[in-house]
Amino acid sequence: MSEPADYPSRSALVIVFLVVVIDLLGFGIVLPLLPLFASTYVEVVFPTQGDKAFGGAIIGLLMASFSAMQFVFAPIWGRVSDRYGRRPILLLGLAGSVVFYTLFGIASDLPATNVQLAGFALTLLFVARIGAGIAGATISTAQAVIADCTPPEKRKHGMAIIGAAFGIGFTIGPVVGFAGAYFFPSHRGAIGFVAAILSLLALGLCYLRMPETRDFRMPTTGRKWLDLRAIRNALTTPAIAPVVLTFFLATLGFASFEVTLAKLNADALGLKSNWEKYNFLVFAYVGFMLLLTQGFIYQRVAKSFTEPTLMAMGITLMGLGVLSLAGVTWLAVQGRTEFSILLSLQLVSLTLAVVGFAFLTPSAQALISRRTEASRQGEVLGVNQSASALARIVGPILGLTLYSLHPTHMLPYLAGALLILLMLPLIPRIRRAELV
Repeated sequence: MSEPADYPSRSALVIVFLVVVIDLLGFGIVLPLLPLFASTYVEVVFPTQGDKAFGGAIIGLLMASFSAMQFVFAPIWGRVSDRYGRRPILLLGLAGSVVFYTLFGIASDLPATNVQLAGFALTLLFVARIGAGIAGATISTAQAVIADCTPPEKRKHGMAIIGAAFGIGFTIGPVVGFAGAYFFPSHRGAIGFVAAILSLLALGLCYLRMPETRDFRMPTTGRKWLDLRAIRNALTTPAIAPVVLTFFLATLGFASFEVTLAKLNADALGLKSNWEKYNFLVFAYVGFMLLLTQGFIYQRVAKSFTEPTLMAMGITLMGLGVLSLAGVTWLAVQGRTEFSILLSLQLVSLTLAVVGFAFLTPSAQALISRRTEASRQGEVLGVNQSASALARIVGPILGLTLYSLHPTHMLPYLAGALLILLMLPLIPRIRRAELV
């Protein structure tokens, strides 16, 4: 694949890292509180017992709407950034985040005193999450900035920067959100407004300091914003398709168990009181492990191994971690294991799963980037991000459904581990494609 002869200033890496961190802080603040806030309005709009299942589906759709928009728009923003540059797309996405997080704050502050107000608030929440999903789909453009600024042999280190930014956002964001909900329970809109202010800071930083990294000496992609033929080509290219499939399956396996962790805290560990507090702590712990792994451990390990090897290591660790969670649920059902032991086993299992995911994702993103022409970085990375978004739509549905099918609650973890470990046979095919 052709690569530009020189690379933009490395300062762009620092700026895009800070921009993604600040933007994801807002996302991390809002995400754990969204079901809680939405349920307040859903219970007013659908008050009868017969409508409760439908109300639960409404909350599920609200949660999925963000990822659904990323599924549609990630390849679009990536393709547009290939043609017009990374900087304007990042600015547009951050401006959208400011608007839609503000709208989230306004909706969250509306009183649920009657059906009309509650229905209006719920509608605003949908608009806010759909808009935030469209704006947040520019993460593929941030990945393209990394590709623009790093030589092929350093690409996996660069992609880990985005993972570390995710880790910071998911560590600090939930803590800030929990603190806001705890200390200001009557001003729920403050959560959305804080997220909007953070996105505004990121917008200002990007506007003042972010250079354009797209090398316009390279040929541009076609004029269409969404080219289905180009997407199909990316998904059928032997060097790229199995990597995208692996990334999709890994995200599907991770999302299918991640969504059940709050229930696992309540059912296996007996943490039924103050569940919001423990959910925030789980989110924060997962974010901290992502930050530690991709910010420090991965950077050192990646010097000694190729991307396919790192992917195999990640798949193995993820599979073992998710399988161990099935063991935690089984021990909890037996009722003979002490709380401290169950908690320790759960933390060890989560650590293995998160470290594995943190090894796999930057390696897959780097491999896709290295096997893609410089003029199509945004487009192809957008296709991969779209696959990840699709997995985050299907994964929660799969995980929550399997969780309720059996009293041991082992099924989502057994299925997730099987799904993850079945990716190992893809590694030789991925490795061979690199040699072609």
